[in-house]
Amino acid sequence: MPDSKSPKPAPTPAPAPRRSDATRTSILEAARERFASDGYERATIRAIAKDAGIDPSMVMRYFGNKEGLFAAAVSVDLALPNLSALTRDEVGRVLVTHFLALGEENEVLTALLRVGVTNPSGAERMQGIFREQVLPVALAVCPDPEQVPARAVLVSTQLLGLAVTRYVLRFPSAVSLTPEEVTAWLAPTVQRYLTAPHP
Repeated sequence: MPDSKSPKPAPTPAPAPRRSDATRTSILEAARERFASDGYERATIRAIAKDAGIDPSMVMRYFGNKEGLFAAAVSVDLALPNLSALTRDEVGRVLVTHFLALGEENEVLTALLRVGVTNPSGAERMQGIFREQVLPVALAVCPDPEQVPARAVLVSTQLLGLAVTRYVLRFPSAVSLTPEEVTAWLAPTVQRYLTAPHP
């Protein structure tokens, strides 16, 4: 019979972080600083690797290319407005106006949109923004909670379509529209997607 008074074995120490995790973290930290200071176009894998104190081939090993690194490193807060102070009929106009202002000022969002249409990591990041930031807005105003995902994705087709044509592809007819014109055209559609009865 074992001695009930014998000391219990010491708890197993938590495993030390793997070297690969530390390398990945240092790359991401260097990338965030470099993208913030130089912008997406001017930031290079070589400069980011130098900042992280590693060989450029290591960056490629972990993230594939600059697009994949950017998508992994950058987060975008859409800072969507609080809808609780609005009437339901104002939501479409407020969202379109806010998104336009964001697009005019946020180069990181434009770069992420560009990456998102060409890179799987960028697409995943954009889907994450949709789940975490757009779905809650739809949930707050939609009349039928079971239709929230469909309504939110329809809103996204309008806002992302606007952003891609105006800020990424820069269609002349999209660029030339004033914010007031865009809002007048788009807000009723966004409003309908959010609050109209299900067809």
